[in-house]
Amino acid sequence: MSFTSLGLSERILRAIEEKGYKTPSPIQLQAIPAVLDGKDVMAAAQTGTGKTAGFTLPMLELLSHSESVKSNSVRALVLTPTRELAAQVAESVQHYGKYLPLRSAVVFGGVKINPQMMKLRRGVDILVATPGRLLDLYNQNAVKFSQLEILVLDEADRMLDMGFIRDIKKILALLPQRRQNLMFSATFSDDIRALTKGLLHQPVEISVSPQNTSAQTVNQWLCPVDKSRKTSLLINLIKTNNWNQVLVFTRTKHGANRLTMKLEESGIKAAAIHGNKSQGARTRALADFKAGKISVLVATDIAARGLDIVQLPQVVNFELPNVPEDYVHRIGRTGRAGAEGQAVSLVSADEADQLGDIERLLKKKLPRELIDGFEPKHDVPESNIASQPRKKSKPRGNGQGQPTTKKSPSRGRSGSGGKPQGERKPGGSRSGKPNPQRKSRPARPQ
Repeated sequence: MSFTSLGLSERILRAIEEKGYKTPSPIQLQAIPAVLDGKDVMAAAQTGTGKTAGFTLPMLELLSHSESVKSNSVRALVLTPTRELAAQVAESVQHYGKYLPLRSAVVFGGVKINPQMMKLRRGVDILVATPGRLLDLYNQNAVKFSQLEILVLDEADRMLDMGFIRDIKKILALLPQRRQNLMFSATFSDDIRALTKGLLHQPVEISVSPQNTSAQTVNQWLCPVDKSRKTSLLINLIKTNNWNQVLVFTRTKHGANRLTMKLEESGIKAAAIHGNKSQGARTRALADFKAGKISVLVATDIAARGLDIVQLPQVVNFELPNVPEDYVHRIGRTGRAGAEGQAVSLVSADEADQLGDIERLLKKKLPRELIDGFEPKHDVPESNIASQPRKKSKPRGNGQGQPTTKKSPSRGRSGSGGKPQGERKPGGSRSGKPNPQRKSRPARPQ
């Protein structure tokens, strides 16, 4: 099925074609007709499957057929948890609506509020906002909701995780009772479902993939390593494999800054992006990363839902997240829109609990690979879940989505056939000699 069969106007279809999209994703196939029918929608799908277009396209279509917006008013409101995600959604609105006579704006904290107030003065058809800045603008009489027709909560579960529930409830109390409500997210927790009871009216519920599962196009694996040697191992992996576009996740802002400095000292161009950075610094870092001016972007989980980087080949978990669902969103930055991606986690013994939570969430064990010269003194215990069969994988990429043909001794490859050697198991050996008690190590899954 093509986009032309979904009931979208020629002007929107032209903008879609310019993006190079021809076939709707599963979430778009189900969500767009439901939104065009005026129904409330509750949609869940994996990160990177086209959820944003799933609500922006029909929203633009509906607004293009109704009345003009009045001063300081808003006809459609999209709430997002992070500045980066707000900017991403606003960019989609602008592109898909480029041939429509509609005005849009994006507002978030970290930048001056006066220019945002000036833009809202004439009124906008679509406003993309973070909750805190939206309430600031409302309290200064810069925005009115009397004309509101559509409300979208994008990544609602993340907004609850980040503590926005009180702000969301304040905003909901300001909106007209009669409106269309759309809720799009990667997951729907029990808390989210409780929120929907008072928000959505007989919603169409759409789920195109199991909750909390990673995309099949992402090849996941982990490297056991002592905590003190993680930075050296990361530098080794980047240089040995010629990774020139890598998104690295840390747990803390201070850790992101410290790792960025170490990477720079080793000759790797890097930048950090987190909540303590100014919005200007975050925007520049992301732009430089997309343009290839820096090779490594080091981020905290604030970026896990808000970064849309075309064909990002590599994600590294320098530290595992405390919340297992965040692992899914982190690695969802790669393997988007059907492209293949790699996700490696550098895991130390003190992260065994976090690893166990992640593997239980995924319902599978992540394959392990020891890197020569970085074997840990403290083993990472195996999780207490049933092992899953592993599919044969393609060779790892060189940072550009192409297989690496050069064998590297630092990657634990043998000189015969390039197969991984010597995976450590409890009581195992790294001698490299054949073990009659064990068959060869299975390949990593796709």
